[in-house]
Amino acid sequence: MRHQNTVLHDVLKRIPWDVFDRLVEQQGSDYRVRRLSTKDQLVALLYGQLWGAASLREITAGLESHGARLYHLGSRPVQRSTLADANAHRPSAVFAELFSTMVSRAHRGLRRAIGETVYLIDSTGIPLNELSRDWARYSAKVCGAKLHLIYDPDADQPIYAAITPSRSPDITVAQQMPIEPGATYVFDLGYYDYAWWAGMAQAGCRIVTRFKRNTPLVVVTELPLPKGSTILSDRIGHLPQRQSHNRHNPFQDPVREVRVMTDTNKVLRILTNDLDASAKEIADLYKRRWAIELFFRWVKQTLKIGHFLGTSHNAVRIQIIVALIAFLLLRLAQLAQNVIKSPLAFARLVRANLMLRRRIDRLLDNDPPLHYDERQMAIQWN
Repeated sequence: MRHQNTVLHDVLKRIPWDVFDRLVEQQGSDYRVRRLSTKDQLVALLYGQLWGAASLREITAGLESHGARLYHLGSRPVQRSTLADANAHRPSAVFAELFSTMVSRAHRGLRRAIGETVYLIDSTGIPLNELSRDWARYSAKVCGAKLHLIYDPDADQPIYAAITPSRSPDITVAQQMPIEPGATYVFDLGYYDYAWWAGMAQAGCRIVTRFKRNTPLVVVTELPLPKGSTILSDRIGHLPQRQSHNRHNPFQDPVREVRVMTDTNKVLRILTNDLDASAKEIADLYKRRWAIELFFRWVKQTLKIGHFLGTSHNAVRIQIIVALIAFLLLRLAQLAQNVIKSPLAFARLVRANLMLRRRIDRLLDNDPPLHYDERQMAIQWN
């Protein structure tokens, strides 16, 4: 009989294990390790993400019950205390670099002209309990972390991620993000920084964001409006020469204000340095920001970044990065079949069939009926 690997094996084969082994060697994460290799740690955490395990005990018990099926993964069951220690002390850089490599390889297949590249920047808060107060305290009774992302809505995947304590300002993290010259970046009010905008404009980037309510615009030109649209005004002008505390504003380029009425009768003042595109195109670009909100919602509902397996900064960081790796693996596995179109439905079917010996494109198939030899007598009793 032809051997059939488990669904978990099929999903994890998309990990570049050669790169992972090199990262483990570079970081020395397996140095003097006897019980739990970094690969076993990664497989255990990915199993927990894909299966939806809520605790270390669930992960270790589940892996132990399927110990024989871990052989073809080159892995083995783990002990709870050993896994907890690994999450607390193994370098998270191994997982972060693996995520970056997988993102770059997946993103490489999406070839577009630079001017058509649109990236969304945003962050989401992740609540933590009091046990993480030594590094994640936000106020007297609140602890939390932040996941900062650059998200590609056309590829439907993140291309950059950073995890910080929730007290870290969004703009401080954004200033460390890699910027692709010539691309379009869409972001909200958390990234209101004239110097950062000036640097992006100097790199040839198009920016689309919102005006703060109290930011004036020195109008130079009024542009005509399209008939029958929700565009209320379209103007070109300059931002204030001075910032607060009488500082010089480094962003002196002309900007454009597009005022648009939303479906909820709210007026948005959209700011951009693109003086040539139509007002509708600018409004539609800002509307695309909703895609990253949907991504955050999907990850929080489908993967495990709401309940943490450890309390240290390293353990929380590893769990979030592994969740993002699990997201990439699910996306890549879904692209390998054309039966299940919904990402959420596919993730649920992977979870339901995770340790079954079944092809990834046969998740909806029923089990074949049992065939009996008619020459064999069958005895049935109640």
